[in-house]
Amino acid sequence: MVLADWRKMVQAQQARFVTSSLAEGARFVQAVGEACSSAEVVPELRLGATFVDVSSRDEAVAQQISAIAAEHGLTADPTAVAQLEIALDTADLPEIGPFWAAVLTGTADSFQGNDILDPTGRIPNVWFQGTSPHATPRQRFHLDLWLPAEVVPDRIKAGLAAGGTVAYDDEAPAFIVLADPQGNKVCLCTSDGR
Repeated sequence: MVLADWRKMVQAQQARFVTSSLAEGARFVQAVGEACSSAEVVPELRLGATFVDVSSRDEAVAQQISAIAAEHGLTADPTAVAQLEIALDTADLPEIGPFWAAVLTGTADSFQGNDILDPTGRIPNVWFQGTSPHATPRQRFHLDLWLPAEVVPDRIKAGLAAGGTVAYDDEAPAFIVLADPQGNKVCLCTSDGR
């Protein structure tokens, strides 16, 4: 199923619908709430002054929301979606995962698989990347910034213009690693090529 208004981020499809006012956005949110209240997987909505951000793990629900947006005369801006993920390299995930889950969300139960998932959405997703044991100071934390694939070239251009370098691009378009002038890294991630 192709969803032109939506882009796949870390765990869900996301869309931004542009509104002319907070009131117009509120009417759209209410319509989505009424239409999707009985859905098995309820979408998450964030109302702003001139936009409504929507996250859905169900493609049929996403398609329904796009139809509601069209009925309300709203257009999507799929290039405006993004999701920040913090990544921590570790050779021993079971040793540190529960700690970070407890500290960040208040419960070790938020540690699931290779991730810490805050069900309230207050903190970014934390992902643990497996690595071989190594001596410090090899970088351990890095940021994963999930973006629509069509946005990545401009972000790379902006990063390079600001003094960064491409540190790794062998797995593009799935991800490209940029480094700042001191060597700190960020992965620009997309759902393409995964």
